[in-house]
Amino acid sequence: MTLEDGFHEVPNGHLATVVTYLEMHAPVAARPEHGRSERASFDLRRVERPDVAWYRALFRRVGAEDWLWFSRLIIDVAELEKTLHDPRVEVYTFGEDAGLLELDFRQPGECELAFFGLDPALIGQGAGRWLMNRAQDLAWRDGINRFHLHTCTMDSPQALDFYRRSGFTPYKREVEVLPDPRLSGDLPENAAPQIPILR
Repeated sequence: MTLEDGFHEVPNGHLATVVTYLEMHAPVAARPEHGRSERASFDLRRVERPDVAWYRALFRRVGAEDWLWFSRLIIDVAELEKTLHDPRVEVYTFGEDAGLLELDFRQPGECELAFFGLDPALIGQGAGRWLMNRAQDLAWRDGINRFHLHTCTMDSPQALDFYRRSGFTPYKREVEVLPDPRLSGDLPENAAPQIPILR
């Protein structure tokens, strides 16, 4: 419902987030890397045909508690497995299952950075920059012409600027209204306390 020009009411039990889409059309120079984490070594391992339960546990670890990631928790298991086992979808784990990198090459000539996240304990230790440099190496290795992603205002406040500093350019913005996953039981009610629940 429009309240006045530019304002729209969000129903109770729902969330609203601004989604920003970003892209690059050529590789950019890797940003300097520094720092090491005490909790995880800086290494990356591809997980071939990942087990859904393992994947969902990692997905929760890096995105659910702080940022309300839930899309891969509510999707049908068979559908999720089909995506994860597609040879054009690459799933990587960072360190001792402390980060997730998922690259989707299903669109010819393109790579989507489908998911990129770290255990919150690693934020600010250089791990994000290290992981993004690896992501760009992997994405561009086979001659794609576009690398793209989207982020939203429920993600880390640093995410959008991080992606821009990494060489991505914003090209589109949308507003998404969605049911609050904490009220459906898909996430615990104490997840992302910085985003209030409106019943």
